[in-house]
Amino acid sequence: MNTMEIEFKFCIPAGRLKAVEAALRRGAVVRTRLQARYFDTADQRLVADGMVLRLRKEGRRWVQTVKAAGDNALHRLEHNVDLGTGAAAPAIDPARHAGTPVGERLARLLQPADGTLVPLVERQSTDIVRLTRDLRVSGPGGAVVEMALDVGKVVAHAGTPAQRASPVCELELELKSGDVQGLVALARRWSQQHGLWFSTVSKAERGMRLLAEQETVPAVKAEAPRFPAHGLDGRAIQQAIVASCLDQMLPNASEIAAGSTDEEQIHQLRIGIRRLRTALRELVGLDADTSRFGAAMWEPPLVDAFRALGELRDREQIVTLAQPRLREAGAPEVDPLVGDAVAVAPTLTPGDIVRAAAFQDVLVSLIGFTAAAPAPESTSPAPLTADEARQQLRERLQRLHKQAVRDGERFESLATEHQHRARKRLKRLRYLAEFAAPLFAEAEGGKKKKDAAGRYLKALRPAQDALGAFNDEAVALALYREVAVRDPRAWFAVGWFSARRAAGAKACRKALETIGEAPRFWKKRG
Repeated sequence: MNTMEIEFKFCIPAGRLKAVEAALRRGAVVRTRLQARYFDTADQRLVADGMVLRLRKEGRRWVQTVKAAGDNALHRLEHNVDLGTGAAAPAIDPARHAGTPVGERLARLLQPADGTLVPLVERQSTDIVRLTRDLRVSGPGGAVVEMALDVGKVVAHAGTPAQRASPVCELELELKSGDVQGLVALARRWSQQHGLWFSTVSKAERGMRLLAEQETVPAVKAEAPRFPAHGLDGRAIQQAIVASCLDQMLPNASEIAAGSTDEEQIHQLRIGIRRLRTALRELVGLDADTSRFGAAMWEPPLVDAFRALGELRDREQIVTLAQPRLREAGAPEVDPLVGDAVAVAPTLTPGDIVRAAAFQDVLVSLIGFTAAAPAPESTSPAPLTADEARQQLRERLQRLHKQAVRDGERFESLATEHQHRARKRLKRLRYLAEFAAPLFAEAEGGKKKKDAAGRYLKALRPAQDALGAFNDEAVALALYREVAVRDPRAWFAVGWFSARRAAGAKACRKALETIGEAPRFWKKRG
């Protein structure tokens, strides 16, 4: 069976498992024991490509499955082959998936140019008790969703008797038929009622981490949007750009929700939130039906999470940068975080912030937005055409570009609040340029347009760096002013940073002025 799987996966807090199981059992459930064996090459080329190949015993039947990442956070390519019943596990055979899109992708990984089949080895196994229930969601589209509660463990096979295991406690919601918005509505309801959080970590990946004895995975950084080759219009552009933001946000949020305090993951999640907020602000007009997209629906929880995640991290980062420079200038030793109420007793951990119901609800809603099918033309205004959308993006890029240049001309005379606003506008210009660059490259000149976009983004960097350093010093100045109330030694830092403000503002002005000279890649030729 060859399918495009659409599902949500949530981690369940240990204290909520009984309530989730009780709620699931309000309908007819089926209990199945799932024992799976996962295979990969010795150099792990399948997992590196986002693929999973497994044999799984479902009750008495054996099923061979291959999965691969799809177009967005909800989609996965999947092909299943029923191998019948039997006590002994069948041999793994990649050829069973031949003739399917995901099977061809698997074959390309396992059969390089010389045609030699790369051997497979068992990497890990799972032993899961699954409770499943099919639920029909009321509302338009009549969605039928399979709910699966998985409790058990993943075991890594490292070739030694000392196997390592990781517990599994998660709820999967898979769309079996009907509208994806029915799945989204159900996911929102269950995540809110039971304090669940969206997870991007598969059972196969859990095993891989066990094998590697990996405590922390690298933070996921931003990548350019992937626009569809067909059916491109204003709404499809919105969906692709939001999906690119989520591709950065979701893996980092998943790790933080599970307990990670890795600074780079927190930093990249905040960048993802900034990029998403730019998309919500600047792309709203690409779809004539503005009720489907916009900052008013989704921005407040994003702002709250962004600020809360940054509050302590920013203060610690500023102190780390400031202290060596102050020592070099002869400042008396003072630790501004000693006695700092924010640093001493943070009210929330990063995990608390990301697991918050409002933030999780926004993530689920945005994932649903990226997967939604076009609304029937008879009931909804049509989005802008691709050409109309590009024209609107041109206008918005030009407006932000002009604002940046204008900010540069008067930066030294701006109030502190407006200097900070200039930095935020520059970030919006950068992110919108990154979003739009592939659209102009594909339609208006290919490589030349792509190179032009790269040159423009490079021209923004000096201003980004100058305004970033200026903002860091403003935050440091404010922090040391707070500290000086309880520790007079901090007045040296207050004076030192105050004396640097004029030179910093001048550097920002000069850097912003250079943007006016940068060739704008969005301009039409001729």
